[in-house]
Amino acid sequence: MSSPVQPPADRARSGGVRPGQVLRNPKIWQFPTVIVSLAVLLLSLFYMGGVVNPNAHLHRLPIGLVTVDRGAVLAGKQTDLGRRITDSIATADAGKQASWRQLDRAAARQQLASGKLYGVLEVPEDFTASVAALVGASAPTPARPTLNVLTNPGVGSLASSFASTINQTAAHQASLQLGKTLTAAPPGASGPARLLLADPVTVTVKVGHPIGAHSGLGLTAFYYTLLLVLAGFMGGNVISNGVDVGLGYADSEIGPWHTRRPVVPINRTRTLIIKWAMSVAIAALTSGLIMLACVVILGVDASHLWLLWVFSFCATATVGLGTQAINAAFGGIGQLVTMFVFIVLALPSSGTTIPLEALPGFYRWLAVFEPMRQLGGGVRAILYFDARAEAGLTRAWIMIAIAAVLALAFGLAATSYYDRKGLHRMVPETA
Repeated sequence: MSSPVQPPADRARSGGVRPGQVLRNPKIWQFPTVIVSLAVLLLSLFYMGGVVNPNAHLHRLPIGLVTVDRGAVLAGKQTDLGRRITDSIATADAGKQASWRQLDRAAARQQLASGKLYGVLEVPEDFTASVAALVGASAPTPARPTLNVLTNPGVGSLASSFASTINQTAAHQASLQLGKTLTAAPPGASGPARLLLADPVTVTVKVGHPIGAHSGLGLTAFYYTLLLVLAGFMGGNVISNGVDVGLGYADSEIGPWHTRRPVVPINRTRTLIIKWAMSVAIAALTSGLIMLACVVILGVDASHLWLLWVFSFCATATVGLGTQAINAAFGGIGQLVTMFVFIVLALPSSGTTIPLEALPGFYRWLAVFEPMRQLGGGVRAILYFDARAEAGLTRAWIMIAIAAVLALAFGLAATSYYDRKGLHRMVPETA
C-alpha cells in the first residue's frame, strides 16, 4: 500500500526536501563546480601571470640620455666625454631593456613632465673638465666627476625604480670603461687620485619631475582609476538587478523577506535603455563622491578639479554602459563576463602598477583596449602631468568615446535581435 502524498503546505512546514537529497543529485553540482573552478583558474593565471618576474620581461623602457658637457682638454687634446658616454650607452644595451632616447635637456624635461620618459641619465656641463682635473689632481681628496640620474615618480614607483636601476647600472659601467681608458696610460696623478681612476665617476639620484607628497608615490592614479571602474561595474550590476526587481523579472530577498512584483510588459531593448539612463545619472553622483572622499576628505594631491570630475563621470558612465550591455546580452552569466572584462583582465594590463614594458606580450596586447589602461592614463595625466594631452589624456578621451559607442551598439544589437526572435523575458503565466 503506497504512502499518502504529503500536501505542499505540510511539506513547507516540515522544511521541504532535505539537504542530503539535493546534495546527492550530481546535476546540481555540475554547473557551479565547472564555472567556479574555471573562473578561479583563470583568475590565478591572469593576476599572477604579469607579476611573477617583471625583470625578465623588461622591454624598451623609455629612458632619456642627455649630455650638456662643454668638453675640456684631456691628454693634450679637446675631448667631449659626455657625448662619448651617451653614444656608448645608447648602442650597448644588447638586451633591449631600455629604449634610450638621446635628447637635449629641454626636450628631456618636457618628456619627463608628460610621462613619456621613466627616467633620464644626464651628463653635466663640467664632466670632462672634472675628469681632467681628477687626472692631474694634486690635492689629497680630488673631486670626482658626476653623472645625474633623474627619476619620474609620476609614472609609478616601480616604473621609476626600474629606470633608476638601469640608469645607475649604465652609469657604473660607463665609469668602469672610462677608468680603463684613464689607467691605460699612467697620467702621473697623485696617490689618492690614482686610486679613483679605475672607477672615477660618482652617481647622484634626483627627482626629475616631482609630484605631491600626498600622491602615494605615484600610486594614487591607479587606485583612483580602480575606484572609477568599480563604481561603474558595481553600480551597473546593482542597477540592473534593481530594475529587474522593479519590473517583476527578478525576486527581491532581504533577510527572510521575499517579494515578487507583478511583471511589467516591456521588451528587452526598452529595459536596457532604462538601465543605461539610470547608470549615466547615478554616475554623476558616484564620481562626485569619489572626488569628495579622495580629494576633500583624504587630501589626495589633485589639480584641475573640474576636469577631473568630468573625466571621472564619463569614465564611470562608460563602464556602466558596458556593464549593462554585457548583462543584457549574456543574461545570468553577464556579471561573470563583466568581471573578467572590467576587473580580471583589466587590472594586470593597466600599466599603472607594473609598467607595460615589464609585462608579458599578452598583457601588452590587452592594454590596447582594456579600460583600466585607457582610464589610468587619463587620470595619471590629470593628477601628475598638468593634464597634458600628450601624457595620455587625449588617448583616454578617444578610447572613452569609442567604448561608449561600442557599448551602445552591442547592447542594442543584442536586445533588438532577442526581441525580433520573440525571446521575451516575460513569464507567460504571470504577464
